[in-house]
Amino acid sequence: MSETSGTSGTEHSQPGGYAAARLSLLQQEARPGPSRRAELARLTDDWLAALFTAAAPPRGTALVAVGGYGRGTLSPRSDLDLLLLHDGTAEPAAVAALADRVWYPVWDLGLALDHSVRTPAEATKTAADDLKVQLGLLDARPLAGDRGLVAALRTAVLADWRNQAPSRLPALHALCQERAERAGELPHLLEPDLKESRGGLRDATALRAVAASWLADAPRDGLADATRTLLDTRDALHLTTGRATDRLALQEQDQVAAALGVLDADTLLRRVYEAGRTLAYASDVTWRDVQRVLRARSARPRLRALLGGTKPQPERTPLAEGVVEMDGEAVLARTARPERDPVLPLRAAAAAAQAGLPLSRHAVRHLATAAKPLPAPWPAEAREQLITLLGAGEPTLAVWEALEAEGLVTRLLPDWERVRCRPQRNPVHTWTVDRHLVETAVRASALTRRVGRPDLLLVAALLHDIGKGWPGDHSVAGETIARDTAVRIGFDAADADVLAVLVRHHLLLVDTATRRDLDDPATVESVAKAVGSVSTLELLHALTEADALATGPAAWSSWRASLVADLVKRVAGALAGDAPRVARPTAPGAAEERLAVEALRTGEPVLDLHAEAAPQDGAPEPVGVELLIALPDQPGVLPAVAGVLALHRLTVRSADLRAIDLDPAFGSSAVLVLNWRVAAEYGSLPQAARLRADLVRALDGSLDVAARLAERDAAYPRRRGVKAPPPRVTVAPTGSAARATVIEVRAQDAPGLLHRIGRALEGADVRVRSAHVSTLGANAVDTVYVTSGDGRPLAGEEAAEVARGLERALSTA
Repeated sequence: MSETSGTSGTEHSQPGGYAAARLSLLQQEARPGPSRRAELARLTDDWLAALFTAAAPPRGTALVAVGGYGRGTLSPRSDLDLLLLHDGTAEPAAVAALADRVWYPVWDLGLALDHSVRTPAEATKTAADDLKVQLGLLDARPLAGDRGLVAALRTAVLADWRNQAPSRLPALHALCQERAERAGELPHLLEPDLKESRGGLRDATALRAVAASWLADAPRDGLADATRTLLDTRDALHLTTGRATDRLALQEQDQVAAALGVLDADTLLRRVYEAGRTLAYASDVTWRDVQRVLRARSARPRLRALLGGTKPQPERTPLAEGVVEMDGEAVLARTARPERDPVLPLRAAAAAAQAGLPLSRHAVRHLATAAKPLPAPWPAEAREQLITLLGAGEPTLAVWEALEAEGLVTRLLPDWERVRCRPQRNPVHTWTVDRHLVETAVRASALTRRVGRPDLLLVAALLHDIGKGWPGDHSVAGETIARDTAVRIGFDAADADVLAVLVRHHLLLVDTATRRDLDDPATVESVAKAVGSVSTLELLHALTEADALATGPAAWSSWRASLVADLVKRVAGALAGDAPRVARPTAPGAAEERLAVEALRTGEPVLDLHAEAAPQDGAPEPVGVELLIALPDQPGVLPAVAGVLALHRLTVRSADLRAIDLDPAFGSSAVLVLNWRVAAEYGSLPQAARLRADLVRALDGSLDVAARLAERDAAYPRRRGVKAPPPRVTVAPTGSAARATVIEVRAQDAPGLLHRIGRALEGADVRVRSAHVSTLGANAVDTVYVTSGDGRPLAGEEAAEVARGLERALSTA
């Protein structure tokens, strides 16, 4: 038998001995780290080698660790990737028996095992057919048996990898891109997959494979530390959960942070995000290098033939002062002097983004080390270059990441450090705070034709959440930071004031449009007073849309867009000197009057359900349908209608309820008219006749809506994730104090929520004048305008008691 390695004693060959030693190691007080991973790998090596040796292996066999185990990065719940290699001379039965003697003890301990039995020829053939197998074999490491056999396999696999690199590396790149599309971006996810996400451990493995091809190499700065951070986090996650999981779920983050000695879950996520960004940026740079080398290889023979054997020189195309394009990247010109040109970093970034090119890593590093700092305030050119960069659209993202990777962003904008890699623990948000700000600027770049000052719009987009790095209301903190930043980058005092207003009130339009009564003059007046001018209003309108679009799919829709546009139109009229629109007049519209007359004649509800026009701007969802309901005035209308809609799985996007008085010719009784906008959760809309029949039954008591909803709630699948916070009900201090009391409800969205709100308010003996509904992800914000029975606003203590009662009702629902 050839030279072997491994422990020949029996202590670790017994499963109980290894299990005890493994458990003792993993229960040590020491924090996860490279030393414990190495010790776990060594302990496992010794055990497996002892198992192999004790099985009296035939000549020409070896036990090989591959993949992550081959690299020695063994986490507590990692699979054991093993290859039993043989030269084909032993009897198949003997090889099979040897495999059983090694595999079964592993299974008996409950360890995950990825195993194979192959000859070197079989291994290389399988690797040629399966990229993942080839990647695993690149890290082959002998554990026991014939080392020469393993060395020969490694040599063959590496030679094949290098020879096949022009075809294998593009396939590996495509695999990485597909995985990133599926698993998302680690640097921005609230529950990142440490292994599969873009910037995760799979990318670290891919970078090792690229380096092994000798075709290109990854940037080494920070790469080892980033990989270690992710491995340490995965170790702590395995120990905390007791499972082989790579997803850092919300409910595990505090425990993982404690296991790593980190302050809290947010600090943990910031460390993970930093590591993910390092790996993601290194991957981007490396794959660009690979593509450049492959392009050069394919073009070089043709160019040399054309040039008579002379080595071709890469073409350099000017982009801006001191910046040229070369080999598909923006690089510094030979004449560039960053030590004398403080604007060059911004000019290079703007030129790259406007040209749709990546900014060369070597150029960014040179600028970070050699560029002269900008004076304060910035020269006008610097400010213009920043605005040019922000206005470039999608290419801004990659260029901004390059600047971030070398610390240039925080050098230009010192307050950026507090929002960098900061997680947002709101499921509506897709991105970290800093990435959301850049995404908002990207969205705003498409809206610059709608405003008179696109520069202010883009800078406001970049700064609107800058206060989230400070305690308290981020809009208030951000106002001060935005004003200071605006002065620093060279805006005059008037423009700085506008930017401060935009940041302070960046949530004003959408909050007001979706939560307040737009027919109330006080609503329009309060917005007009906060905004101050029509030009600022148009900027705020565009910023509102860009912010929502950059937040996530739940934050913007054609319905919200229409509400905000309606509010902006009313406020613009007020700012231009027109009187704001008052509440709807008593005289109903034609459709409402027709329904009201019919309801008064029959004494029963009358419904009209019709689709509204689809949006013309390619919005992802339609406005929905308008549902008009008229019925004789009576108690319990809001909970009955809301409950019936919930039973039919109709989502209420807006709701308005009011009483109207008809012409005396039709009688003197009041009729309630409800104007709703609804959309089906899924499937098609129900028939109006069916809705009406159920509403009649709900009003006469033959349909127990509450019981039906409770039955469905019991069967409704429980939401995953953290436990929802308790509902909160408050009396809004602003709005129509002279006409109604405004009560705001914040709660976990659920079927029938508006129904429960209506029931509770009816039980409090108050009249609901209107209801305004807004749903963001799993959170509902519903605003209701209520009065006493005689139509007057509630007194202070009475309003507070109604709010407390409603909160109690929702807490026990």
